Amino acid sequence: MHDTPDVPAAREVPVHPVLVRLWRGEHVESQHRGAWVVVDERGVQQGAGNWREPVFARSSVKSLQAVPLLESGAADRYGFDAAELALALSSHSAEPIHTERVAALLARLGLSVEHLKCGPQVPLDPEARRELARRGERPSALHNNCSGKHAAFLALALHTRVAPTDYLDPSAASQRAVRAALQELTETPDEELAVAIDGCSAPTFRLPLAKLAAGIARIATPGRGSGARGAACTRMVEAVARHPELIAGNHQRLCTDLARATRGRLFPKIGAEGIYVIGRVGTGQGLALKIDDGGERALHALVIALLERLGWAEPSELAGLARYRDAQLVNRAGLVVGRTEVLIDASR
Repeated sequence: MHDTPDVPAAREVPVHPVLVRLWRGEHVESQHRGAWVVVDERGVQQGAGNWREPVFARSSVKSLQAVPLLESGAADRYGFDAAELALALSSHSAEPIHTERVAALLARLGLSVEHLKCGPQVPLDPEARRELARRGERPSALHNNCSGKHAAFLALALHTRVAPTDYLDPSAASQRAVRAALQELTETPDEELAVAIDGCSAPTFRLPLAKLAAGIARIATPGRGSGARGAACTRMVEAVARHPELIAGNHQRLCTDLARATRGRLFPKIGAEGIYVIGRVGTGQGLALKIDDGGERALHALVIALLERLGWAEPSELAGLARYRDAQLVNRAGLVVGRTEVLIDASR
C-alpha cells in the first residue's frame, strides 16, 4: 500500500457581500462578491465585507517591493531614472516603450533577458501582439508584464552581492529586504504574513486587506515618512505622475488612465485575481479591494464607483474614465440589452 500524502484542509472562505450585479433585461444574470476598505492614519474608516481577511496581494505591492531598491542605494548606483522606476512598479502591456527600456536597463546591469526568471508572456497590448505575429517572433520574458519589477530585483541583488541566479530566493539578502520593507509598511508581523509563488515566480504575500490599504497609503504619503524611506516614496509617487503610460499601458489600462486623469493625485495599482489598491497622494488615505472571483469586469466598475462615492476623483475626471464603468450592456449589434449595477454597502 502507498501512503496518501497529507492534503491541507480547505479553509472556509468568508461570504462577502455582492458588490456588482449584471442585469439582462429585467433580471440579474451574474453577480460578483468581494470586499473593500478605506483607511487613514487613524485606522479603518469604512468598507464592506471582511477587510480583516488575508488576501494574496499579487502585483498590487510592487511599490512596497521597490522600496529597498531605493533605500539601499541600488537605484542610484545603477542610474535608475524616473521612467525606469515607473517600470519597476509596473504591470506593463509589453509595448515597445516598456520592453525596450527593460532591455536597456538589463544591458546596463551587464545582464540580458536570459537572466529574467519571470517567464515569457504574450503581450497584453494588442498592437504589440500583432507586431510579434507579423515578425514571426515568439514572446520572451521581456514581454512579461512583471519584467520591470524583475529587472529592479536583479539590480537590488547585484547591489547586495546576491548572484543573479538567486535573485528570487526568499532567503537571499535582497528578498529578505523586500519582505522586511513590506512588513514595516503594512505593519504585518511574521505570523500574519503568508508567502507563496506569484505568476511571475517571485514571492507573493498574503495579508489582511486593511493592512494592504495602509501600506499603499504610506507609500502615497511620502511627506509623513522620514529619511531614506520618505525620499524613496517621493521618487515613486513622482515617477508614476510623470510616466503613467509606463505603469500599465496606452490601451485600455485603468492604472495608466487613472494616474493620467488625476495628474498623479492618485497612486493606483492592480494585482492579479481581482486586487486593486489606490493611495490618495499626500493624505494618508488608502483604498484596497478584492473581487472574490478574480474578474476585472466587476473590479473596474467597483473602482470607478468607489472613487465617485469617496470624492477622490472630480466629475470631469470620472467622465474620462466612463468606459470602465460599463453601465450599459451592449450586444454585438449595438443594442442595449442590460446594465451593470454597483452596490457599495458600507459598514464600519
